[in-house]
Amino acid sequence: MSVAPSPQLSHRRRMLVLGICCMSLLIVSLDNTALNVALPAMQRELGASVSGMQWTIDAYTLVLASLLMLSGSMGDRLGRRKVFRAGLVMFTLGSLLCSLAPNLESLIAFRAVQAVGGSMLNPVAMSIITNTFTDPRERARAIGVWGGVVGISMAAGPLIGGLLVDSVGWRSIFWVNLPVGLAALLLTLRHVPESRAAKARRADPVGQLLVIALLASLTYAIIEAPEAGWTSPLTLSLAGVAVFSLAALALYEPRRDEPLIDPRFFRSAPFSGATVIAICAFASLAGFLFLNTLYLQNVRGLSALHAGLYMLPMAALTFVCAPLSGRLVGSRGPRLSLLVAGTAMTASAVLFAGFGAEGDDVLMFTGYVLFGLGFGMVNAPITNTAVSGMPRAQAGVAAAVASTSRQVGSTLGVAVIGAVLAAGLGGTSQADTFVAAAVPAWWVIAGCGLAVLLVGLLTSGKWARGTAERTARRLLEPAQEPSAARA
Repeated sequence: MSVAPSPQLSHRRRMLVLGICCMSLLIVSLDNTALNVALPAMQRELGASVSGMQWTIDAYTLVLASLLMLSGSMGDRLGRRKVFRAGLVMFTLGSLLCSLAPNLESLIAFRAVQAVGGSMLNPVAMSIITNTFTDPRERARAIGVWGGVVGISMAAGPLIGGLLVDSVGWRSIFWVNLPVGLAALLLTLRHVPESRAAKARRADPVGQLLVIALLASLTYAIIEAPEAGWTSPLTLSLAGVAVFSLAALALYEPRRDEPLIDPRFFRSAPFSGATVIAICAFASLAGFLFLNTLYLQNVRGLSALHAGLYMLPMAALTFVCAPLSGRLVGSRGPRLSLLVAGTAMTASAVLFAGFGAEGDDVLMFTGYVLFGLGFGMVNAPITNTAVSGMPRAQAGVAAAVASTSRQVGSTLGVAVIGAVLAAGLGGTSQADTFVAAAVPAWWVIAGCGLAVLLVGLLTSGKWARGTAERTARRLLEPAQEPSAARA
């Protein structure tokens, strides 16, 4: 039986639900930003290589990306509050285990536990928001607030993480999640209404396994290739698994009536564009944070707290621009936000790649400001485009695809940027060669920013809106779709 949020929810109750959902985003985002500042301290204590540091991040984002769509559909089928509650419990437990990890291998494993819980939070929370805020303008503003939480985490994460690392140790960064997670759990039990899709989607275990195989093999190949060799049997075998999994997904999913990844979504140019933009934007962010954290602490010799303070301009601009972008998307659509985002992110990376911004504090802080402006503008149009026009019954799956794209971007960003950096460093001293080794990585980030600009321009015009309208009509006629998908 379908359970839907009450249309009589008061404005105060809707704001409370939004606040609770934002708390879940806060602990996930805080965890990632604080962890980046703690990487050098973890590297020293655990004796880890660059690839080891990559895995402390990618073990989380990889599992998260693999399970987000499953969790989104589970929320639609089993009840969004129920799945959201389970995610809070799992994420909080995983955070506790991470703080107790005795070695690098255990930490990586416990990060995966965290990710299982995290996969039940963001897409389900976004689905709760979508079903709570049904007016398009109000929903766009709510999504802008949601995006602003990322800015808060980017500002608070490095500062809180740096302070804790310098005073208590890197393990304490995981303690922050415990009180926030418990508070969110208690508030969820009391205030968040239960809802689920009118028509439950069936499980797709084959599609789920293929997604896991694709992402895991691709990420493992990229991270380990600099050490194993790009033409080694291990790297080539993993690349083969990734290609096979992708081909199998492309052949298998369209033949299912209710696939894990519904190919019909991608007939909408704005939705497809939002997917590509999310991958590129979050790959840029992950690579940007990874490079700057290692540079500021390992090369400049700053403490974790001072490194966090250095990156504060980027975080502050993200915090300010995210809600502004949400209002702009609500009033004028996504196009302007995407163009500003792509231009600013590209310009930031070019300052580092082509003008040696690391060697000049004015250029470096200009790069930080530009990147914060760009990333602050990009999140709201991604999220709003992903869920706008989609039937509310499939909001969980649509939101999960957008969230998955973000995590795939983060995973690939750390994997690719780390691999390029490791290849440039070789076996030499990081302090002597880091800046030169990072130049190709900065050009990769610049390319991602340019992709945000060009794809945003292409998928936000009149033609693109027409494809979205046609896709929405097809999604409301599921009985006619399977035969068309097979044609």
